Amino acid sequence: MSEVMLITGTRKGIGKYLVGYYLAKGFTVIGCSRSPMDEEVKGYEHFCVDVADEKSVQSMVRAIKKKYGKIDVLINNAGIASMNHVLLTPLKTVTDIFSTNVFGTFLFCREVAKVMSVKKYGRIVNFATVATALDLEGEAAYAASKAAVESFTRVMSRELAGYNITVNAVGPTPVLTDLIKGVSDTKMDDLIATQAIKRMGVYEDISNVTDFYIRKESEFITGQVLYLGGIT
Repeated sequence: MSEVMLITGTRKGIGKYLVGYYLAKGFTVIGCSRSPMDEEVKGYEHFCVDVADEKSVQSMVRAIKKKYGKIDVLINNAGIASMNHVLLTPLKTVTDIFSTNVFGTFLFCREVAKVMSVKKYGRIVNFATVATALDLEGEAAYAASKAAVESFTRVMSRELAGYNITVNAVGPTPVLTDLIKGVSDTKMDDLIATQAIKRMGVYEDISNVTDFYIRKESEFITGQVLYLGGIT
């Protein structure tokens, strides 16, 4: 049987790209988002799930385990952002961001790791952001949520190491997705100017990192956060 991969947040953007990319590489790919896919993707199985809904996440993971008997790779791509000054940020916005970015990542890591631990093998890739490393103004809630994901990634990597499960994170620079559509050109130019490589990211930059993390040969790589674009 081919390797079984679960990707969250697959309806559009990076997640949708990763679905097609890994299907083409021979993976069995299952994904989820709150809404159905805009168009059917041959060979791909989709669930309509809110990643912060514990019962729905548990039900989805149980269904995958029952059908395939394993989950080899988890990519926690689902995420939301808000570009607001902290004085103008409603509590609901912060709650929504943490629910998806932190609680959703936690729930899928926990439930999928239970399945992986039985087989004594797994690769988990979470999504961080350069907004955390750069302390970007206007992104306090988003950057803080991803800082939590980074810390969770490092701690979980230690807790799961004995099961031969690695847990790492990728921190993309801005990529043309809905996540950054509200960011002004001036702010985007300023952000890119802080990078060693001064361009926006593309989907292939991200799959290059996920490819590295999920290789069987990467069994000695865990608890790492890799920022793109030359961010330090």
